[in-house]
Amino acid sequence: MRVAILEDDPAHGDLVEAALRADNHLCLRFVSGAALLVRLRQETFDLLILDWNVPGLSGLDVLVWARANLQAPPPVLMITARASAEDIVTALDAGADDFIIKPIERSILLARVNAVLRRAYPSGATMRPETFGDHLFDPMAETVAYGANTVKLTSKEFALALAFFRNMNRPLGRAYLLETVWGRNPDLPTRTLDAHVSRIRAKLDLRPALGYRLAPVYSYGYRLEAISSDAEESSAL
Repeated sequence: MRVAILEDDPAHGDLVEAALRADNHLCLRFVSGAALLVRLRQETFDLLILDWNVPGLSGLDVLVWARANLQAPPPVLMITARASAEDIVTALDAGADDFIIKPIERSILLARVNAVLRRAYPSGATMRPETFGDHLFDPMAETVAYGANTVKLTSKEFALALAFFRNMNRPLGRAYLLETVWGRNPDLPTRTLDAHVSRIRAKLDLRPALGYRLAPVYSYGYRLEAISSDAEESSAL
């Protein structure tokens, strides 16, 4: 999973990052809320871990902004030295999925992170078939069945298509897609992703007339949208 960490304390930041990397998460670390907001406008994250008390734009401010401005905000785990019931209620009411009181214990951190991720992404990594509307994904055969069609995809095409269907209607950043499908920090030509998107669009017939639109999001990435028949008829008028 791709995780953004907002923490200005080096010791706490090192602890959180080391624990998550050891658990095979990709971490991007920020020491200011303003810097994190810039990246949230440009990239996709699976989880935000936010220290409430960073200087300037606080973790709580970032949480409120994400809930108000991101079309599909990721789950949020708050880290705070505030232990009063009032503070906890404030964080949860603002949209936090969970919280950890400092000092941080590594085992508790990982347990809370994994619990939040299981709730937010129940499909998880599985080799069982997954169904999204009329599309059946078989990870063992790397095929997608819909209607009377069964389409065989390459491994990368299958992983990319599955990422889009698991995140239906959610804008996905280019860096997120590259890291999800090709691994961490892939050294790939910039057109590789575009070519794969074009191929799965054609192979799976993802077009509005059949209920889907796989379209670029300017200066960000791509989004797969489910298009209702009413919306398609209106756009044709």
